[in-house]
Amino acid sequence: MERVVAIDARMLGISGIGTYLTNLLENFAAIENEFVFEVICPRKELLNKLPPDRFRYVPGQSPIYSVREQWEIARLARHAQVLHSPHYNAPLLYQGNLVVTIHDLIHVTDPTFKGTVAARFYARPMFNLVARRADCLIADSEFTKTQIVEHLPASPSKVVVVYLGVSDHFCQHDREQTVLRVSSLLGVKRPYILFVGNLKPHKNVKTLLHAFSQMCVHRDFDHQLVILSDDRKWKVGLVNECEKLGIDDHVLFAPHVRYEDLPWVYGAAEILVMPSFIEGFGLPVLEAMACGTPVVCSRAASLPEVAGDAAEYFEPTSVEDLAAAVERVLNSEERQAELRQRGLERVKQFSWYECARRHCEVYRKALQ
Repeated sequence: MERVVAIDARMLGISGIGTYLTNLLENFAAIENEFVFEVICPRKELLNKLPPDRFRYVPGQSPIYSVREQWEIARLARHAQVLHSPHYNAPLLYQGNLVVTIHDLIHVTDPTFKGTVAARFYARPMFNLVARRADCLIADSEFTKTQIVEHLPASPSKVVVVYLGVSDHFCQHDREQTVLRVSSLLGVKRPYILFVGNLKPHKNVKTLLHAFSQMCVHRDFDHQLVILSDDRKWKVGLVNECEKLGIDDHVLFAPHVRYEDLPWVYGAAEILVMPSFIEGFGLPVLEAMACGTPVVCSRAASLPEVAGDAAEYFEPTSVEDLAAAVERVLNSEERQAELRQRGLERVKQFSWYECARRHCEVYRKALQ
């Protein structure tokens, strides 16, 4: 008898969860396992690279966070022994074994979101219901597992930590070629500090802007800050903040670049800065390390767990501490080389292949 796992992959190609799904599916195809996967997504061509004998396309069109998804996904997955939802919007009507990935609890714990109507009447109730209903919960980090156990009705035994991975796509290229390519791509002519991610308040980009403005007063400081994000909602306020600080000529808000160009953007940066207050994992940290870029990140949430001894740390609430950490790295070629080497070693501990293998273990656990 076939062991069928249905995967709600409607977010393929969308945001970080799309990256997670893409790499999971590709590595399910690469490892030996007994499962047949029914992939629920809007377009069949998204599965073109997967072997059709093990991956079946199931058309699913319901919008994310809709009432319709609750019954449609449950219906589409009705013949599967396990349904894996990669986000907390799992279909509570599904009658089989349910596995849900919870990447973070920002909508429950972050002050910006937890008091909103959406959080009070959708996110929090759904988190609680899913935590009770799911047979297994997957967390990206021990930090997220701790938050799940603390804030949701889930026992520690139900929550399995499975680290994300880094694709081989993220690697070092010739430094001179990298700089030239990014100069042509983004129009960046000076050395730059890089931020990658959305611009929601928990990402703490405002503190980064204030720290950067402090560094700009130094006469010999000639760096640019490149903020790589397609987050239109929160961009306006940050652009206004740049104008108030008088650094708008030194900050580039770059739109989302093609996936194939991303390693070059990482590789040409002097450093990556990750200033977040909350992260469920922090994938840009590992992607930058894989590209040979030193990382400076906050001493908060999952970031120390992911970055280990391969990053320069700072307190995310302190503008001065952030600026000092960046300057320590920029002003020391020895420290840059050390972080670069440690980063390249660190990323070897994270692979999508291992991530996919561990997911299969969770599916087997759910079937017991």
